[in-house]
Order: sequence, then structure tokens, then C-alpha cells
Amino acid sequence: MEIKVLGSGCAKCNALMKMVSETIKESDTKADIEKIEDINKIISYGVMNTPALVINNKVVLSGRLPAKKELTELIAANNKDDIKEMVKQRYNDAVSSKAVKSCCGSDACCGSDNKIYSIMNEDYSRLNGYMPDADLGFGCGLPTKYAGIKPGNTVVDLGSGAGNDCFVALAETAESGHVIGIDFAPEMIAKAKKNAEKLGAKNIEFRQGDIENMPVDSNSADVVISNCVLNLLPKKDKIFHEISRVLKTGGHFCVSDIVLEGKLPSVLKNAAEMYAGCVAGAIQKNDYINKILKAGFKDVKVVKEHKITIPDEILLNYLDSKSLEKFKNGDSAVLSVTVTGVK
Repeated sequence: MEIKVLGSGCAKCNALMKMVSETIKESDTKADIEKIEDINKIISYGVMNTPALVINNKVVLSGRLPAKKELTELIAANNKDDIKEMVKQRYNDAVSSKAVKSCCGSDACCGSDNKIYSIMNEDYSRLNGYMPDADLGFGCGLPTKYAGIKPGNTVVDLGSGAGNDCFVALAETAESGHVIGIDFAPEMIAKAKKNAEKLGAKNIEFRQGDIENMPVDSNSADVVISNCVLNLLPKKDKIFHEISRVLKTGGHFCVSDIVLEGKLPSVLKNAAEMYAGCVAGAIQKNDYINKILKAGFKDVKVVKEHKITIPDEILLNYLDSKSLEKFKNGDSAVLSVTVTGVK
């Protein structure tokens, strides 16, 4: 994130600069902050009254000093947009790169010798409908195994990628069912459609869209699945409410995701590579479950859970040896969970 404070040195301008610096530090947000006092540069932003705030080249405030809460919300909102664009770009790039098949697609999980690590611990290849070309190694679980998909079901897969879970779900729904894959990366949608053509798959479609605002009719799905996607995105509350919206009454979801127990070191939380690799975007397990409950779901269950061990050689890119030992011996953990719930 790039933040610019515009002002020629007035007291309010200096105060805004201080507020921005403090807010960034308190929120553990990664940002480049610059103070611009040159009048011509300030005018080039279309600003006539200072202090002013520019985030990612967009003027978000001018002519006044904001309250701390407002400033915090402005920075948080723009940071979420940054994260989503970063994730989209990483997954678009993944389509043409075979070296990202690790840790939910993060090449941060590749060492200097290009050794590949994977947090997947379940074998997709034995499932009906499995297609190797659709398996990019981004998963952290096997939601279709616990989703209770039946013939004739309409299934929606959130963050469908190249179609891996969709094709497995399609085998479960049989010819009378229907599968809809949603992904916000155009290259992923294109690859999924090509894979469907190769398979000659019917009753399946792939829609480009944001899972925070799904291109799916309300009360139309029997089952919603997702594999290691929801944790990547900031507005998890919105996503679970969207899942509820598209499900029929009595419908259910099954998602595999990454959650935390205890506090993850901030240096890991803020590393973009680890974020795209499913780790730093995770929230506390209890918070995750509470967001599901607040969306109105019942019979919420964690049907599978296991601890993810990140290799030392990866962690040492972010932590010194002392911090690494403290992290490993602490009470924090990165978990892969598969959760189900009923509308």
C-alpha cells in the first residue's frame, strides 16, 4: 500500500502524518508512507485544501483532519482492496507456472533449490472425476469428501481455480445435477473451461466473479464447497452471509480452510508471500466459527482438523533463530480445518 500525506507543513498536516504513521504501526499494515509539501505536486492530485490523504494514488480525504476511527477504517478498506488484487494476480500467474504447486500456490514455499512443499495431506487422485490438469495443488483439504453431495444436487464451488473440486463434485451429482464454479481470476476461469472441454463435461459452468458478491441466484444451491480460499479474502463475514443467501433452506456448506490458534508473529502475518500461501490471511479458529454462526448457520461442525508444520527453512526467511524457536515452542498453531454447516 502507498500512502501520501499532502500538506505544506501546517500543524494539521503534521498531525495527519503522525496519525497515519501511528495507525499503520498499530494495525500491523505494510505500507510506504510519504509526505508531500511541494505545492505543484499537491495541485497535481487535484487537491486545493490540505491536509489531504492519498492512498494508492486515490485522494480519500482533503481539507480536514479525520478522527482516528475514520482514518483506521480508510486504511483498512484500501488495504483489503490491495490484498484482493495481489491474490488475484498471484493466481492468474499460477496458471502459467508449474513452480507454484505448493502451500496453496505460494512460491514462497519453494526454497533456493526450488524444492516443492505441499500442505495437502489427502489424495485427490483416487476420487471419481479427478483430472490432473485441474489440480494446481492449492488445496488444504478435501471438502467434497465431507460435503454429502447427492445425485441431482446443485453445487457451487467458491474459488474454483482450474476446476479440480468442481469435476469431483460433478461425478457425485451425476447427470441430473449441476455444478457452478466461481473464481475472480480470468486466467483460472479460462483454464477451467478448457479442462471441462477436454473432459466433455456437461452440467457444469464457470463464472468469473467475486465470492463476496456471488453471481448466483438466491436460494438456488443445495451445497456450497470451497477449498483453501475463504481465508485469503478479508471480508469473511460477507462471504458466509453470501453462502447463506445462495443456499436453499436446508442446504449446507463444506469448506476446507486455514485457521490459527494463538498469535501468529506479525512478521509472518504481513508477508505477502505467506498471505498468498494461505497462512497469514488466516484468522483465529474461534473467530472463524463465530462468523459462521453469526451468518445464521446451524449444526456447525469441524469434521476434520490437522496441524500444518511449516518447514524451518521457510520460516527462517521471516524469523531469526531465536524467534523461530519461540514460535515453535509457543501455543500458536496453523491448522487446516474442514467445516460443515446447515442453513
